[in-house]
Amino acid sequence: MTSAAARGLVSCPECALVSRPVTPQAPGHCPRCGEKLVFRRENAIQRTWALLIAATVLYAPANLLPVLATTTIVSSSSETIMSGVIYLYASGSWPLALIVFVASIVIPIGKIVTLGFVLVTVQRGMTTSDRQRTRLYRIVEFIGRWSMLDVFVDTFVVALVQLSPLMSVEPGPGVVYFMAVVVLTMFAAMSFDPRLIWDRSKAIRGS
Repeated sequence: MTSAAARGLVSCPECALVSRPVTPQAPGHCPRCGEKLVFRRENAIQRTWALLIAATVLYAPANLLPVLATTTIVSSSSETIMSGVIYLYASGSWPLALIVFVASIVIPIGKIVTLGFVLVTVQRGMTTSDRQRTRLYRIVEFIGRWSMLDVFVDTFVVALVQLSPLMSVEPGPGVVYFMAVVVLTMFAAMSFDPRLIWDRSKAIRGS
């Protein structure tokens, strides 16, 4: 099977339209969406690794630091993501606890592990399961936006519960780190070029 690149064609990284470049050195822009065309994103693996490592480092304080601080006349308390999930479950709100657990714990870890797996297999020149790895990458790219659900819930609660001086709710420092993790993993997925998954297989078939 001959690839588009082997035929002198280039696919748009935004809308996936395959078109003929203006020149091999300067492919130009996509005729459908106007995105800049590139045969392969320059230093895509290095940029993706840098963003992914930064997200992994920030994931620890995002879960260890409180994301919500509640102050009343008689007491004050702070909740981390996990303690908030446990509290919601213990109070009977298990559907909400499940949503927060999946959006704030499972999805970020899944994104980091999946992107790391794809990067390692590309760098090692793996030639099997190309289709499955591409699907994994597409899934990570699609679900990444839902990781902001926990931040949205915190913001919503803070906006609603402001009964000063009787009670006040403020976001904790963990929210900042969690937002950074979400943004970094989103950028990491955007920086990666999924066409790299297929390059090794095409090179072997062409040799």
